Amino acid sequence: MTADIRTGAPARPAAAPEKVPAPRRRPRPGRFGVHIFLMGVSLAFLAPLLLAVYASLRPYEETAQNGYFSFPKHLSFEYYRRAYSESGMGKYFTNTLLIAVPAVLVTLFLASFVAFAVSRLKLRGGLVLLMFFTAGNLLPQQVIVTPLYVLFNRIPLPWWMSDSLTMYDSYWAVIIVNIGFQMGFCVFVLANFMRTLPQEILEAAIVDGAGVWTQFWRITLPLCRPALAALGTLEFTWIYNDFLWALIFISNPDKLPITSSLNNLRGQFFTDYNLLAAGSVLVALPTILVFLLLQRHFVAGLTLGSTKG
Repeated sequence: MTADIRTGAPARPAAAPEKVPAPRRRPRPGRFGVHIFLMGVSLAFLAPLLLAVYASLRPYEETAQNGYFSFPKHLSFEYYRRAYSESGMGKYFTNTLLIAVPAVLVTLFLASFVAFAVSRLKLRGGLVLLMFFTAGNLLPQQVIVTPLYVLFNRIPLPWWMSDSLTMYDSYWAVIIVNIGFQMGFCVFVLANFMRTLPQEILEAAIVDGAGVWTQFWRITLPLCRPALAALGTLEFTWIYNDFLWALIFISNPDKLPITSSLNNLRGQFFTDYNLLAAGSVLVALPTILVFLLLQRHFVAGLTLGSTKG
């Protein structure tokens, strides 16, 4: 602090300059158009679900008389109780979990092995192998239905694995088919994500004496958690909603997955579509719950690579 030459009094510190508020940016007209477009697309995707929820809360007689877009007079959860009890959803939910959970876990586990070998190890022919797995997604599923049906009828299984003593009419057939068809997509996504990981991390681990298994299990796999969570959410949704493979490879009605339970709500001569809507909402609840539980990791997995650093 310096003193004033004329008075000898200590000089006052200079006042800090006032901060001038930055001028607000005027929203560009293009942004309004983008927001309106995104809102329209979101409503278009949500409209069927919202209409199903709305119809499931109303009596069928009311909608038949006034239409589905009329103002409701009575709202209740009676259709949900009937849909759960009349279709036997508890049993079908268990069947679906016995198929979807092992299929998702095994698919991600095997796909992470292949992706690590292709992207992080100097594997000869790795690019060809990645192209082979990616090309598997282009094969129409209906093409191999008949060969798989014949093959599964000829593969024997012990009694504790299958009641039919063959792979046909067992959960194993549906699980293996789903694993085979979902592997290519998972390998493609994980391999591209692992390529974005810094190579210096593995080089430091190799200097410290880490083997291939340690590099994969303790270093690379934890870094792939967002990608694995995003893939797990998608794979569970796809396998959970599968209807084709279970209908072909399972003949016992007690082993069918949850998507087949909706057929129990359809009458031979009359179908209560409000009751069917309630059953559809109940069927969709587990996938919504999985998405909510993994939402943070799912969004992080979708935005990987959008920024640098």
